[in-house]
Amino acid sequence: MRVLLVNTSEHTGGAAIAASRLMKALHSQGVEAEMLVNKRESENPKVREIPGKLWQKIRFVAERLGIVWANRGSRKNLFAIDPATHGADITRLPQFQQADIVHLHWFNQGMLSLGDMQKILQSGKPVVWTMHDMWPVTGVCHQAGACERWQTGCGHCPLLRGGGGAKDLSTKTYERKRKTYGTAPMTFVACSDWLADIARRAPLLKGRPVHSIPNPIDTNFFVSQDKVKARQALGLPLDKKILLFVAYKATDPNKGIQYLRQALEQLHESDGAWTEQLALVPVGKEASTLQGTFPCALFPQEYVNSEETMRKLYDAADVLLMPTLMDNLPNTVVEAMACSTPCVAFNVGGLPQMITPGVDGYLARYKDAADLAEGIKAVLSSPNYPEMARAAREKAVSTYSEAAVAQRFIALYENLLSPQSEVGE
Repeated sequence: MRVLLVNTSEHTGGAAIAASRLMKALHSQGVEAEMLVNKRESENPKVREIPGKLWQKIRFVAERLGIVWANRGSRKNLFAIDPATHGADITRLPQFQQADIVHLHWFNQGMLSLGDMQKILQSGKPVVWTMHDMWPVTGVCHQAGACERWQTGCGHCPLLRGGGGAKDLSTKTYERKRKTYGTAPMTFVACSDWLADIARRAPLLKGRPVHSIPNPIDTNFFVSQDKVKARQALGLPLDKKILLFVAYKATDPNKGIQYLRQALEQLHESDGAWTEQLALVPVGKEASTLQGTFPCALFPQEYVNSEETMRKLYDAADVLLMPTLMDNLPNTVVEAMACSTPCVAFNVGGLPQMITPGVDGYLARYKDAADLAEGIKAVLSSPNYPEMARAAREKAVSTYSEAAVAQRFIALYENLLSPQSEVGE
């Protein structure tokens, strides 16, 4: 069995990391798997790049210009939406032609257009599509938030200037997706039960199989080693409780940095002596701009692209904070848990599936800074903290290890290649 994994990049972004890890997990189980990307970021011979770097740039720019045009000259939400108007025909590539299974992941920003996807579906090869966000079921957005227009054909998109219109870019793209998907057989995989439920309710996916399978991680790599050495290597204090916050862009309001600030301010107001024991480590682009904006010591780390460094950060931390306003099944949470680090997060998206309150972390009420503050203090002050750390590790190993996840995908692939019809879970 040969599997082709398709993703825009190799390592940049959560979907890329997940796809790369799945390829590694499949290899460990004896499956021949390759990855096709727009942007190759390693020397791995199993990762192939779509030929024509100049054309890649042209497709990317052309698609972004189309968004600006449709948005009446505005660049707002330029990367929050994707119309999939430009891409490359991968069906001509030998990697595609040799594959038994085509496994799509995140292929936006000029890698595949909906027209290219139609050619993939017309090839007759079994297609699996892992949903890393809501884009497969919406018009143009990756996360719909409170908007439910994806259930009725989109239009009047809140991410477009002036709230869009009845026949705006979201409506047109939604209709193009409906025609592209057509009646072609596709099997969808969501990384969380939350997203799987959305997929099963989505009109665009009506009647199609939907499975809930998490992303894998290497639990032999992500494991707690030595907290003191980790802190020394990173220049972090040994005498404070370390709070870790991780995002691609630390200042992104969708990741909830504003609620984290409010929570720590409330903790400081109620017990200034206790917050003196805390140190916040924000990780991500623009992290350094947060200096001086929190009532506790700050040790910002700009965007980290090294798994070794991330492992040290998880090991150094006492708790991972995830006040995200919408998320699927964040890799950071699984990685932290594998390193025996409990997590505090809002009760949203796929996070309730990952965190068991009082056992391996805390789930705060959505957008409730006071409850987030309560969760931080509850976890760090708990006499059962060692047990919480052990429980986090045990859950990561039993649920998200490479072997466990790979076996679920192999069973799915084998079912699709068998003459029997496939039914959804």
